[in-house]
Amino acid sequence: MKFLHTADWHIGKRLHEYPLVKEQQDALDQIAQIAQKEQVDAVVVAGDLYDRSLPSEEAVTLVNQALKNLNLKADLPLLAISGNHDSAVRLATGQEWFKQTKLYLHTKLAEAFTPIEFADTQFFLLPYFELQEARNYFADESLSDLTSAMKLIVAKLKTKFDPTKKQVLVAHFFAAGSLRSDSETKIEVGGLDSVPPELFSDFDHVALGHLHDKRALDLPTVKYSGSLLKYSVAEANSQKGVWIVETEPFSCKWIPLDPLNDIRRLEASYAELTTKLYQTVAEDDYVAIELTDEHEIIDVMNKLRKYYPRIVELKRKKRLVHTKQAEKIESKTPLELFTDFFVQATGQEPTQLQQKWAKESLLALKKEGE
Repeated sequence: MKFLHTADWHIGKRLHEYPLVKEQQDALDQIAQIAQKEQVDAVVVAGDLYDRSLPSEEAVTLVNQALKNLNLKADLPLLAISGNHDSAVRLATGQEWFKQTKLYLHTKLAEAFTPIEFADTQFFLLPYFELQEARNYFADESLSDLTSAMKLIVAKLKTKFDPTKKQVLVAHFFAAGSLRSDSETKIEVGGLDSVPPELFSDFDHVALGHLHDKRALDLPTVKYSGSLLKYSVAEANSQKGVWIVETEPFSCKWIPLDPLNDIRRLEASYAELTTKLYQTVAEDDYVAIELTDEHEIIDVMNKLRKYYPRIVELKRKKRLVHTKQAEKIESKTPLELFTDFFVQATGQEPTQLQQKWAKESLLALKKEGE
């Protein structure tokens, strides 16, 4: 059995104020191409198809198209679960007839105990669940943490094992010993938010979702696929991709995705940023800048946007040196500052009427503040 493992699409997510629809569409198209090229027998999506429980119409359209491309056009069985960002109820809409096209979508804990059977492999699809759902299912209100619940779940899953087949678990949670990145939403169930991976030693492979970096956990048969795209500046150096897993003989191969528009981190002076350095950055790439200048640069963000249209972060490496110019600005009245700004923006002095309006507005703001 050979399958492709992906997760954490987070369709609808934005990078600061920038929508990522084109980048997400491109990455999903690459996944479909990889699935065909590798001639996989199925595709696994380990949760968080959407970024929010109430996705936009555009996000729904994109997910539907991706599922259609994989399941109907490529004629591949699709094994998916809901994650903590998904609405399990909304995602399950149409579930009854999905199975007719071999689209298996599990959104409830109870569904995990019915394996999806292939010739030599059983897939157990365990969606993200709240602790109370486990208490209700096992009729045990004493369950106080995720690990206790998982022990019961794994014990029951093992009763469904066919000894003539391989077993694969698809799940969405935080495995103990994993490393987070800052674009993930923390899962905390019953006060504890992690599960020891040793619990799953009886599975031949565990395909996980939730953490956005494949390097979060380094175990031979327990893998995070990571997110579809780089969803934060902290992930600038993180490679995105998919796992190609074969169950017999076992193998696990990583195939990277080529980002349509990448995230770049630049640490340099204003002079360096506005000379040759900007020529090394693609116009549509997202840029996080750390300025090394210690002096003040007026309107620096707008000036840099002429060279880097998609700045997502701008910070300084060192504190600004308090210059005489800054001292001069601090000594001016609000009306004088307005006049200076007006001259800088328009190239001419404000009229008497404009000065009157500015003075009245500043007085009104002062009264509000008092």
